[in-house]
Order: sequence, then structure tokens, then C-alpha cells
Amino acid sequence: MKILIVVGTRPEAIKMAPVILALKKEPWANVRVLATAQHRNMLDQVNEFFGIDPDIDLNIMRPNQALTTLTARLLPELDDVLQAEKPDAVLVQGDTTTVMTVALACFYHHIPVGHVEAGLRTWDMQNPFPEEANRVITGKFARWHFAPTEGSRQNLLKEGVADSKIIVTGNTVIDALLMSASKDLQLGIELDSNKRLVLVTSHRRENFGEPFRNICRALQTLAEKNPDVQFLYPVHPNPNVKDVAHEFLAGLHNFTLCEPLDYASFIAAMKRAYIILTDSGGIQEEAPALGKPVLVLRDETERPEAVEQGVVKLVGPNYDAIVQETQCLLDDEFAYRAMARGISPYGDGKAAERIVQVLRK
Repeated sequence: MKILIVVGTRPEAIKMAPVILALKKEPWANVRVLATAQHRNMLDQVNEFFGIDPDIDLNIMRPNQALTTLTARLLPELDDVLQAEKPDAVLVQGDTTTVMTVALACFYHHIPVGHVEAGLRTWDMQNPFPEEANRVITGKFARWHFAPTEGSRQNLLKEGVADSKIIVTGNTVIDALLMSASKDLQLGIELDSNKRLVLVTSHRRENFGEPFRNICRALQTLAEKNPDVQFLYPVHPNPNVKDVAHEFLAGLHNFTLCEPLDYASFIAAMKRAYIILTDSGGIQEEAPALGKPVLVLRDETERPEAVEQGVVKLVGPNYDAIVQETQCLLDDEFAYRAMARGISPYGDGKAAERIVQVLRK
């Protein structure tokens, strides 16, 4: 069985790595890896960490590329690949423009698609943008829906997906995390081991502009109010993020702004962190498994399971909520322990194994 696995961004590469490595061990599977390189350097770092060498590389990334341009450039490139490769099945992961475009191209070629991490929904096409639309569209074309949780399965059933096409597997991000966190990973940034660390990531399009300025104002206030706490923010290179972050946070003595960390270094940072503030979807899944409280800088999440368990809390791009909830975790040990329970509602590290079993059948 010839299986083409497509990755475009760092999160896709992280979450697909366990699937790629598991399938490569199967004698019945002829695995081919396609990198669209919607992200370039961050994608390459993850592939190198897991020892994955893509067979095909479209190198599609361009600076400040519009979504329309990215989609328009991807479709003919994918058309050529599918005609040349003639795969029996294609696997995609998540909700990027790469994922949506691959699913559409495969539909045109009558090639069945397996959607890893299927069924995440906020029910708001604008939040997150464009991810919610991407995953809904992908779901319309998928043959196999590898849902990470029962909640995701229920979302797909509400949309009319046949139960026989949905397989609850857990999330492969936990597979990748367990494979990685046990290693001796180095952060590569000097931090005071006697000080608590607040780790920050924020880069979502829907927060660009005033919402992101509110986030940065809140971070500035927290840093000034808590000189005994250190803050680390690996800043996304997009000028909408980088310029504003440096405007508010550069020069604060206890705030470190750095370039984006590679996967291994970021896992080390999460293990070292006391609290994590993020608008990332993947970190909402990873950090609770490491026992780290997560405050989400978004108004909605497609990962409600951790919120329901009380280990993740939504604060939005809201100045008052960010300051209040972060300060509460820093000051109130009982509130901190209630969130830092090491609960992972997203899997047991065997999601890739379940996906392989389905494809084997």
C-alpha cells in the first residue's frame, strides 16, 4: 500500500512523526513523505529531530505570503505530485492551508484521505482563522477521520459523518511528547534556576492588532509586578508579532525575547516552566501532560477537554483576565496545584499505533 504523508508546518511534522515512524516499520506499507514547507526552518528542525527525510519537498514558503497565494500555488504543485506518485492513500494532520489544499487535490484525483486530529471545532469560522474553515473543509473530503477524543467524534457525528468512518485514537502529539520528553533536552538559554519561569507563545492571526497589543500590555504589567519571576517568549518572526512584542517587552530586566525555539528546546522550556501562556493549540495538549497550568490567550478553543478537566483556562486577549489569572497562579499555591495535576485528556501515547492498525485492515 503506497501511503503519501504530507506535512507543511512544524505542528504537522511533530504530530505526524510518530505515524511516519510507525508506518515505516510495516512491511506492507510503502511510505512517502511530502513536505510542502508552508513553514521552512521550523519544519526542517522537527524532521531532523525525529530523523525524517522528506522524499518530496515543494519549498512553497515565501515571506508574508497571502493565504490566497499559498493556496493557488499549492494546488498545481500537488496535482503534479499526485499524478506522479499515484498513492493508494494520503494522510494529513490538523488544520493548516496545506491540509485543506491536499484534501481538495485528493478529492479531484479520487484518492482517499486520512485526517489525523479530525473533529476539532469551535463552530466559529473566524476563530481560529483560517484553521476552523480548513478543518471543516478537510472533514468533508476525508475517508478516515482519526479523532483525538470522544468529543471530537461527537462533533463529526453532528456534521453527519458516518460513525464507521470515525476512529478515536488519542492525539499523536502525546506520542511525540512521550518519545521526546524522556530525553536529556537542552533549552540553550541561560535562566536562573531559583526563579519561577512563565513561558509565553502568541502568534495567531485573529489576535493581530489591538488584541495582541493588549496581550503585550498584560505581559509588561506582570513582569513589572513580579521582579522575582522570569519570563521567556520565543517570538514569531511575523512583523505583526515581532514588532509589537519588542515595543512593549524589550528592555524589561526579567523578560527574555528570543528567536523561535526548535522542538527539542521548546520541550525543555515547557518542562522548566511554572506557568504557560499561549494561543497555540498543540501546547494546550502537551503542557497538561507535563503538569503545567495553561492560560489560553484566545476567547475560544477547539480543545475543550482540558478546560473541562480544569488544567487549562481561557483568558482571551484580555488585559485584565491575563493579569488577574496569571497573578493568581503565582500567588495562590492552592489554585496552582488545582491546575498542575498532570492530567492528559488527549491520549496515552498509542495514537499512531491505532492509526496504523486501521490502515493495515
